[in-house]
Amino acid sequence: MRLRPYIASRDFSIIRNWITDERTHAFWCANLTSYPLEEGSFASLLEEAGNRFGDSPFVATEDDGKVIGFFCYSVNVENNEGMLKFVMVDSSVRGRGIGREMIKLAVKYAFEISGADAVHLNVFPENERAKRCYEAAGFKERNLTENAFTFKGESWGRCNMIIGKM
Repeated sequence: MRLRPYIASRDFSIIRNWITDERTHAFWCANLTSYPLEEGSFASLLEEAGNRFGDSPFVATEDDGKVIGFFCYSVNVENNEGMLKFVMVDSSVRGRGIGREMIKLAVKYAFEISGADAVHLNVFPENERAKRCYEAAGFKERNLTENAFTFKGESWGRCNMIIGKM
């Protein structure tokens, strides 16, 4: 697996097909962009995240170049913590450890390239598969905010998870 910068003209048409229902979409982006995923709203989301937080979007590819994952990464220079956001894996490869491998590569990038001391992310505990993936990659729960988000009458918590340099 390899990481490379996201290129909208090449990658968006692939990524948009990974989220096929509203619940998965809400798990992925907390409804910060429209469902179904549209190129303009996604570009706006990425631009705003880049401008506000310094986020850079990346894709994970198989060795042959096939795009199989996506995430954004930024580092807060005040506390030297990196943050992963909008983590997503091609639905056709879920359950095979691809997400865990991508997260481990992202963390390696954070520590070795950006010089972060720790990396954190937020996940809805109700998104059990994603939470287990992050735990398998070495993340530990730092704190939990109950009732942080509502989706169609459901109330979801927000779990902040962290991993430090080893």
